[in-house]
Amino acid sequence: MNFAIKHTIKSDLYEIKSTMDDILERLCQIIKDESLLFDIRLILNELIVNSALHGNHCDKNKLIKLVLEVQDKLVKIEIIDEGCGFVYDKDSYDPLELRCCGRGLVLVDGLSDEFYVNKNKVVSIKYI
Repeated sequence: MNFAIKHTIKSDLYEIKSTMDDILERLCQIIKDESLLFDIRLILNELIVNSALHGNHCDKNKLIKLVLEVQDKLVKIEIIDEGCGFVYDKDSYDPLELRCCGRGLVLVDGLSDEFYVNKNKVVSIKYI
C-alpha cells in the first residue's frame, strides 16, 4: 500500500481544521486500525498547530508544508513551517512543572517510532 498527500496549509486555525478533516477522511479509507488512526490524528494535529502557532506565529501569509506518506510498513509525516526553527530537547521538559509549551512535542515523540527535528522541519515515523 503506497499513499501520499502533499499539501500546503495557511497558518489559519480554521483552514487547518478543514484540511485535517479532509486528510483524516482520506486516511480512513486506507487505514482501518482505529488505534493507529488515533495516533496519526494526534501527531498531525500537534505538529501542524505547533507550526502555525510557534513557527509562523499565526501569520496567515506564512505556510505550513505537509507531506504524509503511507507505505507498506510505516507512516511518515513531515511538517515544515516558515519559522526560524528550534532545538528540541525532550530531557528539558519537566511534566511536574505543568507547562503547556513542549508538551505536544513530547507526546508526538512518545507516539512516534522515530522522531526528528531539524530547525523548522519535523519528521515523525510510525511503524505499521
